[in-house]
Amino acid sequence: MSQTILSVVLEVEPQSAGPLSVLIENLKGDEEAVRSPTSGELYGRLKEGVPSLHFLSMSVFHDPHYDPIFVIEANFDGPPGPFWAQMEATIGADLRLMLRCCKRPADSDGPLYDAVTKGAFEGGVSRYPLAAYFEARTLRPSVFHQGNRGLNRDRIEREGKLFLATRYELAQPNPNIPNPYRSMTAQQIHQNLRATLLTPFPWLGTSEPARISRAERVTDLGWLLGFVFLALVCLSIPGFVLAPITSTGRFFILFAVAIVVLSFLLWRMRAPLTGKGAPARSGGLDTDSLSSKNNITSLANPKGLAIWIVVFVAIYFVLASLIGSIIATLLANVSWSHVVWPTVRAVLLGLVSVIFSLLAIALWLRWLERRDSSQDAPPVNESMLREMARREDRTPQNHMGSVVLVKPGVLRMALFRAGHLGLGLLLRVVATDGYLGSMRTVHFAHWAFVNNGSRLMFFSNFDHSWDSYLDDFIEKAHGGLTLAWGSGVGFPPTRFLVLDGASHGRQFKNWARHSMAVSRFWFTAYKDYTVDQIERHVRIADGLRKIALTPKEADAWAKDL
Repeated sequence: MSQTILSVVLEVEPQSAGPLSVLIENLKGDEEAVRSPTSGELYGRLKEGVPSLHFLSMSVFHDPHYDPIFVIEANFDGPPGPFWAQMEATIGADLRLMLRCCKRPADSDGPLYDAVTKGAFEGGVSRYPLAAYFEARTLRPSVFHQGNRGLNRDRIEREGKLFLATRYELAQPNPNIPNPYRSMTAQQIHQNLRATLLTPFPWLGTSEPARISRAERVTDLGWLLGFVFLALVCLSIPGFVLAPITSTGRFFILFAVAIVVLSFLLWRMRAPLTGKGAPARSGGLDTDSLSSKNNITSLANPKGLAIWIVVFVAIYFVLASLIGSIIATLLANVSWSHVVWPTVRAVLLGLVSVIFSLLAIALWLRWLERRDSSQDAPPVNESMLREMARREDRTPQNHMGSVVLVKPGVLRMALFRAGHLGLGLLLRVVATDGYLGSMRTVHFAHWAFVNNGSRLMFFSNFDHSWDSYLDDFIEKAHGGLTLAWGSGVGFPPTRFLVLDGASHGRQFKNWARHSMAVSRFWFTAYKDYTVDQIERHVRIADGLRKIALTPKEADAWAKDL
């Protein structure tokens, strides 16, 4: 079953922000729920009433640059319609009270707001369904990652119970009976455990569907290749424009002069400004866990990457020439032979001009980056920090939410949007094993643009402490983190969109804390499970589903016990 990540962002009347925060706090139901973010009567109701829900948070963000915003962030199985219907059945009355603290939308959703907050009252409560309004105000993420991808909540919980049963069986708690498992081989342990557990867990006799279907993998790869294809088309525009009006020789002379000039200017501007260089080496997402560097076809292998680039460029050249010739034939109403060779020439010159386009964009971007301001020690509300600390580290899992302003400018926004789209498509292709590269702590994470792209919102559900979580990102994926967050106002100094930035560990953490808000309400359906533990449960269950294992398979399987 597919998983959905979304956020509902609602503007709040400034005078209603305080009462709204109180309503969210009161939703927990008792003081114990306030102290521990996974206890209380409401959590039981949500767990039973919304069986598809993995994580849910509610936060109110305050900032002097804009009115407060109320954000509901959710990660769940299946489409939004049934999810919102289940949410309404479980906490619909509370949600309607919260909505009355929010502003009436000035767009076409205004009548929907009136219907769900006022409408036809019976006993003081509107009967108009909430789902339509929440779906209308939903923001889909610009970049997202799903940890333990392909596992619905039911499977995660079933396999967690199976793991506890294996622990109990292997422990043999009766001290008067010798533990027979101590003298067994891995194969024998597998056979005995399976025979014992098959009755209480009959689903072990059936095979689970593939976590990620072949069709989904092909679709994800197709979207990524389509994005790269369109990017090449956009970068080839200078060549397309010059091809009809200049000779090939003159084009290459102009191209060579432009490349030399741009390369010289970039070389002069390549270094960071004094005192703004990153203390650590900058890089991208660690791909060691994605594929072997010794594999000639691996993207982590420079030779493999070069092979893929050559193959893709060749395919692009053929497809672009074919598509261009068809379009030219239809528009000019002439025979194929009259347009095919001019089109092939234009595509070839366009490919050559990609280098010029990349250098020109990099120079423009670097010029902007050298003029950016950054926050070394942004102001942080100490009472809010204490409130965050009080709610963190109650379980192995934690949660964070952040909203930042986005730097203005046409180039910055175009690169920011394209970077998010490309990064999101890349993650769908490479992060298929339950983890984010070599990082094993992220359950769900996503970025989304708010208010027509003027603000960027980030939410994450992760394992262990907030500091260790960001340290993991800074160490292993600072390039991707800088690409996703680097156009935020006050972000540590960047170079060429992906360098430095998040590598400034202390500055980045200060900036992130400054942008965060207290998670007034947070729900997790399986509070004791880390990402790594869930994958361990999967491996144990997959082994027990098999009737027999080879000695090598049994030895590898038994290590997870």
